Amino acid sequence: MTFTIRRATPADYDDVRRITRDAYLHAGYFDAADHPYVQVLADVEHRAEHAQVWVAEDDGVVVGSFAVTFEGQRYTDIAIAGELEFRMLAVDPAAQRGGYGRRMVEWIIEYARSLEGIEAVSLTSGTDMVRAHRLYESLGFQRVPSRDWLVPGEDIELWVFRLPLHQSSTVPGHA
Repeated sequence: MTFTIRRATPADYDDVRRITRDAYLHAGYFDAADHPYVQVLADVEHRAEHAQVWVAEDDGVVVGSFAVTFEGQRYTDIAIAGELEFRMLAVDPAAQRGGYGRRMVEWIIEYARSLEGIEAVSLTSGTDMVRAHRLYESLGFQRVPSRDWLVPGEDIELWVFRLPLHQSSTVPGHA
C-alpha cells in the first residue's frame, strides 16, 4: 500500500467535506449536520482560501484531511509567533483505527520541523475528544491550560496542546 500526504486540490474537496463532517458526527461531537460548526467543517472551499488543506491518501483513496495555519491567518485559532497550528484533523470513519490519524500528526510534526522559524506545533481539541488527546499526548504534546478558551456563543471549552520542536528532519511522503 502507498500512503502519501499532499496538498488538497479542488477535486478533493468533496472527499474532504464528507470525511470531516462524517468523522465529527460519527464521534458524537455534534448531533446533526446542520450544527453551525459542522457547516464550517463542510466549507472546504473557504478553508482552502485561508489555510493549507492537506489530504492523506492510501492507494490513491483519500482517507483523511487536516488544515495547517500560522499566526495571524484567518483560520488560526491559537497559533502564536513560531507555531504551526493544525486544525480539523479527520479520518474517514470507514478507515479509523488504521493508524491514519497518528501518521498524519507525525507528518505534521515533520513538516513543521522543515519550516524556517517554526519552533512548535499547536492545536485545540474539545474536552470530550479523549481518543485524540491520547494520540497527541503519546506523540509528546502537552496541555497548555493557560491558553484554553471557550467557543464564543457556545458552551464548548477547547483545550490547547503544544509540542516544542527540537531538531530538523525531512518531511516523509511530502509531495
